[in-house]
Amino acid sequence: MQSKHLDQAFDRRMSDSAGGESFCRWSALPGIVGATTGCVLGLALMASMAWAADDPAAEAAAPAAAAGAAEEAPGKSLRRLAPGVLITILPERKMEETVSRHDLVELLAVDPKFEWAKDVPIRHRTWALEFRFKPPRMIWVDVPQVGGVMQRKLIWYMVYNVTNPGKAFVPVEEKPLGYDTTEGKVVWEVREMDQPVRFVPLFLLEARVRQGNGEERAFVYRDQIVPVAVTAIQQREDPNCKLLNTAEMCREIAVGETVWGVVTWHDINPELYRFSIFIEGLTNAYRWRDDPATMRIEDGVNRGRRLMRKTLKINFWRPGDEYFEHEGEIRYGFPGEVDYEWIYR
Repeated sequence: MQSKHLDQAFDRRMSDSAGGESFCRWSALPGIVGATTGCVLGLALMASMAWAADDPAAEAAAPAAAAGAAEEAPGKSLRRLAPGVLITILPERKMEETVSRHDLVELLAVDPKFEWAKDVPIRHRTWALEFRFKPPRMIWVDVPQVGGVMQRKLIWYMVYNVTNPGKAFVPVEEKPLGYDTTEGKVVWEVREMDQPVRFVPLFLLEARVRQGNGEERAFVYRDQIVPVAVTAIQQREDPNCKLLNTAEMCREIAVGETVWGVVTWHDINPELYRFSIFIEGLTNAYRWRDDPATMRIEDGVNRGRRLMRKTLKINFWRPGDEYFEHEGEIRYGFPGEVDYEWIYR
């Protein structure tokens, strides 16, 4: 961490240097000035202590002041990070994601002659969040097990934040074209609106392991909430930054608001040489498909419909072995492939 925060080390050196110069200047003054100052400060301190002992209001105010200081602690400035430590993925919003056209198979199952139930446009608003993250890191933590025993585990984690930039795409109304058509077509106006959004994240880590025959095998790990690990991670990353786990991150985010979180995993296969992290919930864009082979209409609803959510896929490379796992081996991206991409799954 020290290599990524050289500016803080410089600030500390400057503050230590300034303190040394101040001491030298005061030590150069005549001794009588120092003695007089010390006497005055001592008398003032004794007087204030005597007043506090006689004043019950002062005693009651002391705990309140301490409580106020504790409430202000979370508001301290966050640790300044060097450029490039946080990787930013800008929100991807597309106008065509606000509409999709489908046959209403539930109605066509009642009467295939319902022409108005074919190729029907379905519109909805779409939004997207800005995502920033640090590449995954590792930390050893004693994790409580069943029976009260502690087991030391290697925790994989990723610190991130999300910001609501606003500007959601919202279809508002139909408008006629500027010319007449035989089909009476109309267009929809889509506006950008600033609205709060509800963030419900889902993280999946997909590890790739080479088998003895040269083929790859995939291992999928869903994020695991480890409260004791979150505390240790926050002390390591930034004690002044409140990191929320995946459950705590399920909340409404106002326009312009940034929320910090951390996602954790453990018992990851140490033989992996590459992995991808899939993140759902950064946008509400989706696609759905009615496959005739799986279509099953029950209670008026197609139970075989497939819904696919727009998901962020981030690729990483780990050129190491299973004998000595450490975070320094993890590389952002993978040779010959994109660093990240948006997919539907």
